[in-house]
Formats: sequence, C-alpha cells, structure tokens
Amino acid sequence: MKAKGFAELKGLKEQFAQDAVEKAKAAALAKEKAERLAREGSVFRDAMTGTEPLRTKARVDVAPPKPEPIAFQFQRDEQAALWQTLSDDMDIERLLDTDANLSFRRSGIGEDVTRKLRKGHWAVQDQIDLHGLRTEEAREALGEFFSNAHKRELRCLRVIHGKGLGSINKTPVLKDKVLRWLVQRDEIIAFCQARPNDGGAGALIVLLGRVV
Repeated sequence: MKAKGFAELKGLKEQFAQDAVEKAKAAALAKEKAERLAREGSVFRDAMTGTEPLRTKARVDVAPPKPEPIAFQFQRDEQAALWQTLSDDMDIERLLDTDANLSFRRSGIGEDVTRKLRKGHWAVQDQIDLHGLRTEEAREALGEFFSNAHKRELRCLRVIHGKGLGSINKTPVLKDKVLRWLVQRDEIIAFCQARPNDGGAGALIVLLGRVV
C-alpha cells in the first residue's frame, strides 16, 4: 500500500513540474510578443516623426438623382380614354377575312399569324367577359382591360362578347361594335373567332404586338 502511495505522489509531482514548464513557456511567448509589438510601434512612431496628418476637406455625399416617377395610372387612364374616341360605325368589311373563322390581321402581318392564332399557338393569358354590359360600359371596360394587359406585357387575350341571343331581333350588336373597336387600335395586330372550346362565335382571340 505504501509503494502505491509513493507512486501516486511521484506522478503528481511530475505533473506539477510539467504544468510549471508549460506556464513558463506561455509566459515567455507572451513577453516576446509584447516586446515585438513595442518594437514595431516604436519603428512606426520614429518613421512618422516630423510628419503632420493630412487635413481632410469637408465631404458632401451626393446621392444619385432619383429617376422621374412614371405615372402608370395616368398612362392607363389615358390609354383607356382613347377607346372613348373610337368610331362605332367604321366600315370594316374590307378588313376582315370572312372565312369560317372570322379573322383580322394588320397590314404587314403575315397570314401565318392568323393561322397560328386559330390553332391556339399562343396560350390565352387573360380574358374579359362583356356579357350584360351596355355599349359605353363595354367600351370603357375593354379600354381598361387592354391598357392593363399592355402594362403586364401580355400578348394573347380572349374577349367574350356573346352571340347576341339576348338582344333585340337576336342580332349581335355588341359583337359588331367590338370588331370595329379592335381594328382601330394599333397595338392589336390580329384577332380571330375563338375555337368552339374557347367560346366559338361568342368570343375573339386577340393578339397584341410585342412591347418595345
């Protein structure tokens, strides 16, 4: 038992001695670092002897000019208001292709455009339903609809005007007016009667020109 006790005491003594050595090394390194920093600081101060700090001029941070606000609402209102000036009596018979799928394409637009439009080449991105609206209400709604579509950079739209079955003498009054309005707007480059599953004779598929 005594031998074991002496061995433990010897181990503790060696551990204390090792700890003392480590602490001495750490202290020496800290002292060396402090002396090095002091020397470097002295060298810098000696190098700066006789110099004066630069006098900084007053600085003014100039913010870049803010871009002029874009009156989107004004533009939409202005575009919508232009629809109020469109003629209801414009002769458009010579402008329309009187085939099974009544269509229109602006001058300079190839026949392939209306052909693709009839086949659903462009997906319909939005639509407006004019059912039950009076002429002026429909004109105003249509103007606002196309102004918003132009802002959103949409290209293919559906206009549901109905077949006129609820009109006097069952004549499609609103449909005829919508056709006249559309051909007078330059941003509308083509349209055709919708396919049966898209509304048939009661709707038009309209293609807008690209926004530049």
